[in-house]
Amino acid sequence: MSDLRDLYQEVIFDHNRHPRNFGPFPAANRHADGFNALCGDKLSLNLLVEDGVIREARFEGSGCAISTASASLMTEALKGRTEAEAAQLFDGFYHMVKGEPTAIDLGKLAVLAGVSEFPARVKCATLAWHTLNAALRRIEQPVSTE
Repeated sequence: MSDLRDLYQEVIFDHNRHPRNFGPFPAANRHADGFNALCGDKLSLNLLVEDGVIREARFEGSGCAISTASASLMTEALKGRTEAEAAQLFDGFYHMVKGEPTAIDLGKLAVLAGVSEFPARVKCATLAWHTLNAALRRIEQPVSTE
């Protein structure tokens, strides 16, 4: 179990140090901003959605390792998925980090399952996901984890 936990931590640290899909994306047609008042994490998410499929996902902002890793892993997982599939991923991910069972195959996102052991960090892990929901719903005001 310790080896598995070490692997998970390594993936989280790697995505924090070298976030994937980080940076501006002027061609986006969906955008949302998110804020975690508890620890000050800030996130801007930009998506290119064509015919109901997420073709590109990029983010910018600053936050803790869990917040950044979650956004990085999320943007990787979203590409090529429909909006409905993205909503299913959100549901599965949210249940997982809350320590609840899920039947959704989360793939690499499962590395964040350990967050459920630290309830105060659930908001860090879900900030990008709440921001995703806002972008898909075209909600213009910033979302909060509160």
